[in-house]
Parts: sequence; C-alpha cells; structure tokens
Amino acid sequence: MTVPNGTPHLNLDDELDLSDIEAKYHVALDDSLDNVIVVDGVPVIDRSKLDKLLTKISKEFTKKGAALKPESIFVPWDNALGKSKGYIFVDAGSADAATYAINAMHGHPFDLKHTFLVNRFSDIEQYGNMDETYVEPKMEEFHSKEHLRAWLADAQGRDQYVTYRGDDVEIHWHGKPSQCEVAYTKKNWTELYASWSPLGTYFATLFRQGVRLWGGPSWEPRQRFAHPLVKLIDFSPCENYLVTWSHDPITVSPTLPQGPEYFSPEDEGNNIAVWDVKSGQLLRTFPTSLFESEDPSVKKQMQWPAFKWSADDKYVARVTPGQQISVYELPSMGLHDKKSLKIEGVFDFEWCPHGDKDRDDSDKVAKTDKPKKARENMLAYWTPEVANQPARVTLLEFPSRRILRQKNLFNVTECKLYWQNHGDFLCVKVDRHTKTKKSIFCNLEIFPVREKDFPVEVVELKDTVTDFSWEPKGERFAIVSSSDPNLGNPAPGITIKTDISFYQLDRTKNDFRLLRTLASRTSNTIRWSPRGRHVVLATVGSSTKSELEFWDLDFNSEERREGQTAEWGTGIQQLGSADHYGVTDVEWDPSGRYLATSASAWRHTLENGYAIWDFRGQELEKHVLDRFKQFIWRPRPRTLLTKEQQRQIRRNLKEYSRTFDEEDAVEESNVSAELIAHRKRLVDEWNAWRVRCRRDIADEKGGKGKRPEHVGGEEAKEVIEEWIDEVIEQIEEVVE
Repeated sequence: MTVPNGTPHLNLDDELDLSDIEAKYHVALDDSLDNVIVVDGVPVIDRSKLDKLLTKISKEFTKKGAALKPESIFVPWDNALGKSKGYIFVDAGSADAATYAINAMHGHPFDLKHTFLVNRFSDIEQYGNMDETYVEPKMEEFHSKEHLRAWLADAQGRDQYVTYRGDDVEIHWHGKPSQCEVAYTKKNWTELYASWSPLGTYFATLFRQGVRLWGGPSWEPRQRFAHPLVKLIDFSPCENYLVTWSHDPITVSPTLPQGPEYFSPEDEGNNIAVWDVKSGQLLRTFPTSLFESEDPSVKKQMQWPAFKWSADDKYVARVTPGQQISVYELPSMGLHDKKSLKIEGVFDFEWCPHGDKDRDDSDKVAKTDKPKKARENMLAYWTPEVANQPARVTLLEFPSRRILRQKNLFNVTECKLYWQNHGDFLCVKVDRHTKTKKSIFCNLEIFPVREKDFPVEVVELKDTVTDFSWEPKGERFAIVSSSDPNLGNPAPGITIKTDISFYQLDRTKNDFRLLRTLASRTSNTIRWSPRGRHVVLATVGSSTKSELEFWDLDFNSEERREGQTAEWGTGIQQLGSADHYGVTDVEWDPSGRYLATSASAWRHTLENGYAIWDFRGQELEKHVLDRFKQFIWRPRPRTLLTKEQQRQIRRNLKEYSRTFDEEDAVEESNVSAELIAHRKRLVDEWNAWRVRCRRDIADEKGGKGKRPEHVGGEEAKEVIEEWIDEVIEQIEEVVE
C-alpha cells in the first residue's frame, strides 16, 4: 500500500524486530541461590525466644564483618513439638557476601554448647541429589616428601651458611677447601632480610605480603604467613610457632581471602600476630600498645622479642611494664588460669632454659624404670624500687605460680637477667648508684638454681659492666667492664678502654672466683664457642679499632688429665689475634671450629664483606663484596646422643681421628697434585705462546722480504738482561 506522496505505508499487522534492543537491555535474573547459606549448630528454642536468638546471631555475624539483619534469617520449625530444628537459612544478599560469611563463621563458637557449621545452600542441594553408589577410590601413588633436616646427613659433616648481597641470596656448604661450594642461590629471595629457625629446619624470608618458609634439599616453599608489611619475626625455641610484627596496623578488606590462615575483622588495628608453623593458621593477634608502659616518665619503646617462650613451647608470655606478666597456653593462646600475674612495678622477666638436662634425666629414668616428675618451667623477674619498697628479684615456678626465692636489692638503677644456657645459674647484673647518685657501680647476683634453697652469691665490681656472657655448657662467665670517662657518651674517633675478666666456679669453696683480667683492651663484645672453652673478644662498631682476640681457657687441659695440678687461672692462653676492618657481626659456627666476621652495608659502606677464621685466629677465607648485608650460620638441632654415648666417643676419639687424618692427607696430596698440574699447564701455555709468536714474526718478516732470524735451523741470539741484587746491610733485632 502506498500513500499519494509515494511514501510506503507501514502495515500495523507487521511485527517489529526488537531483538537487538532486548539483547542490549536484557536483565539476567540470578536463580542459583548462591546467596543463601545454611547455618547448622543453632540452639533449639521455642517461639518465645526467637527474637532474642535472631538478634544475637545477627550480632555475631556483624562482629566478623558479615553484616546481617534479623529479617534475612528464616528459621524452620517442628510444628509437632513447637520448637526450631537447630538450623537456619540466611539470605546473605549476594554470592560474594555468602562466601565471606562462610569463611568467617564456619567453626565459630556461638556459646559453650553450640558451634556454627556454615555451608552454601546450593552445595547441600547438590549433595542431596548425589548418587550413593559406592565407588572404590583409586590408590594414589606414594611420593616421599623431602626431609627438612637432610643437610645433617652430609657425608663430609659440613655446615651451611647463608649470605645476602644486593638482591642475591646464596646458601653455601662450608668444610675443607675442596668441599666449599654453593648449595643454592636465588635472586630476590627476600625483600628485607633472611633468618634461620632456631634448630635450622626452616629458612625464613620477608616480603611485603608476609613471611615465607623454605626447606629441604630443593628449597621449595613449605609455609606462608600473610602479614602485610611485616618487619620483625621470632620463632619459638622448638620451631612450633612464629611471631610477626608490622609497624602498620592490620587492615582487613572484604575482597581479601578469608579463613584460619588470614586476618579477620576482629584483628584490625593490631600489629603482632602469633602463628602455628606446621598448619600456617593464625592463633591470635595483639596491639603494640599492650607492651608499652602507661608511666609517662618511661620512654615508649617496644622491646623485641615482644613475647618470650618457655623452653618447651608450652607457654608464651608478655610483660605489661609496671603492671603484670600475662602467660598464654599453646596452641589455644588462651590466658593461663584466665588471669595474669599481677606484679606491681614489674619491669622485665626471662624464662629458664632447659638445655640437655631433661634428655639425660629421661635416659636415667629409662634405665631405672622409675617414674620421675617432669621439671616445671621457671621464670625470673625483677621490680624496681617503688616508694619505700626495695627492688626485688623473684624466681617463680610455673604453672604452679609458687615463689621459689626472692632477693631484695637497694639503690638499684637497672637490672638485667642472664640465664646460663642449661639453666644451672641465673646472673642478675645490678647497676647500683651511690647515695649521692653521682656515680654507678655494678654487682653480680648469682643464683645456683640447682642447689637447695637457691643460695645467692654476690660478686662486687667497682666499674660499669657493659657486657656479660655465660660459657655454654660450663661454669664460667666473662664480663666487659670499663671506668673510661667517655663511656656512655663517646666522641667520634674515641675508643673506649675496657677490661675483660673471666670468672669460674670454685667447687672447693662453692663460689665464683676471678680467673684472670685482661686490662687496657678495646674489646666490647664477647663471643663464646658453642662448645665452650674457646672465646673471641672483638671490637665491634668502632670506626678506629677492629681487633679480634682468640683465647683458650683450658690450654693446660692435657696436663690436668695426666694428674698434674695447675695454678688458678694459668690455663688461659691467647691463641692468636687478627683484624677485620669495620666488623659489625661476629658469629661462631655450630661446631665451634670456625668463626665468621662480617661488615654489613646496613651499618656502613666501607669494605663490606665477610671472613672465616679457625678457632686459633688463622684466616681461612675473606671476601670483600659491595652491598654485602648479611651472613648467618645455619643452626643445628641438639644432639640425639646421651652423655654416656658422647663420653664413649671421646674415649675412642683417637681411633676415629685416624680416618680423619687419612682424609686430610689425601686432601693435601690432591691439592699438591692439582697445584703441580696447574703450574705445568701454565708453563706449557707459555711455551706454546712463545712458539706461536716466533712463527708469526718469522712469517711477517718473510712476507716483507727480510731475512728470517733463524737460518739453517739455528735461532738468532737473544739478548737477556740480568739483574743482580746486592745486600748492603742486614740487621737482626730480638723483640721480647
């Protein structure tokens, strides 16, 4: 049909094609029910308690960050009994909100008798229509896991150490010269620093996202802890737990993953987190403010580690300065006995280490088959002078909380607690002031904690003690003391003069006696060998001095074995001295045979690198490396041998040493053979180069028409210059 002007006329009976518009503005309806969750473990109630229950459930969800209103909850009822069925349906609003609620509330304890079990409705519906025909599962192929302590089975008995330089982290084997090699290297392995766990099982690296643990021969990742912007970490003594700290408070975003390995909304604002190493789960978080004193006169500075562990990993404690010590049980991280130790004015505390005593005791029990009560943990704390009350040091048994010993102290400025590594002795270094408070002197209060009634011995000193160190597994200690007027406020370029003193327990008089004092030194650091006996005195952090002194405190031990008596203190002998410019760190290897010194770029930028010495002070290797940051020996776990087995090995040491001597001889012969072969190769290369050069010269002169230098097979004469040195005078001087 056409209108008079020629324009086509639209027939109303024809259908319009609106498919493109419908496709553009189509609204997809979500009918998957992924936004609905089912919460089991809800208390069974009657209708009179419904409103109260819905209000409490909505509050619990809101606390975890899953906002929920009571009207979005549907409660099924058993009409015959007039009670609820013990589960509810919740409309979370969206699939993402439902996922967040499931991760946050699954396993959440509602009260003492009920725990929420949360699932998605669509998942329950899927399993409701599941085929119940039994299908025998396929047996998975067994794949053995790597042993995390495989390095201990090294045939050469070598130790490992890690170096961090620039962006490169390397793990090295250390042994004889032919056995030293790089075990593993990786670029950008850490963004901050690296650390070994206390027993050497794990290697920890820090990133912006958190902490990663590595281990095994292949150095694959073993665990991760998501603590953004982490700065400090601390392992428990048995490597079961890890504490992390960040200066930035924890923030939780709804888009981040949820679960037991991640932070939840209730952790927001905290800085410290405690983790389970094996499972990777978060145990609890704390704010930094809990560790700061409320006294305005006390400088607000958090000490690290913020938590201190008992030797058996059963307890971890923190101090609130001036108020209390809070002890938490592991792994629940609940407050022990639901209350803290209220101690007015408490300043610091330390747990008693156990050492190898427990293993020896267990061996004796196994031989006698007599039950023995396990030794309880012990901690020591001190409180400063408050009003008319004197300062006080207290030994406390835990978990019984029984006070074992208290000692009052007067005119106290500060105390520091030092446990011997086997827990046999506690030394309290007490800085005291005179009545005029113009000068400070020091006393050492020593508690032999294995003796009855814990007697206290006092060692009085006139000078200020700047460093104290117990001998591992021994009954000796060393101190650094000084009366230098520049102490405490040294000017640039001035080195503080110090005295080094060694003390030993005199069994005949049952007190500590002075062995020897090394006067007028510059050493400010004491480093005992892990096996005792040997000690290194170092000057660390000085811009003018960097001396190392190697000492043996049992130099005449062979004479004593033969029955000869030696005068008190004559067994101390200096083995050697050395120098490492700019040294910042000094560390013994676990065997006590080698010492590593390093100069870190974190402290200064002059001659950074590291050196390794033997126990006598002879330098074995030295590496000057730009941007060198860190050197750490890999720790060893404590031995599985009993004391009797160790004594048996020492008695038969000469038989074992024959094998070692043979290996050393083979090593030396191989080194000599390699050196001779190397020299011969250099000589052959030199002779070949000379022949080649003569040939090239002859060809060049022959091409120019000149007569070659050799005619009739005779070479031209060579001009050889001979230098003669004449000794004019030689003087010999004897230096005493």
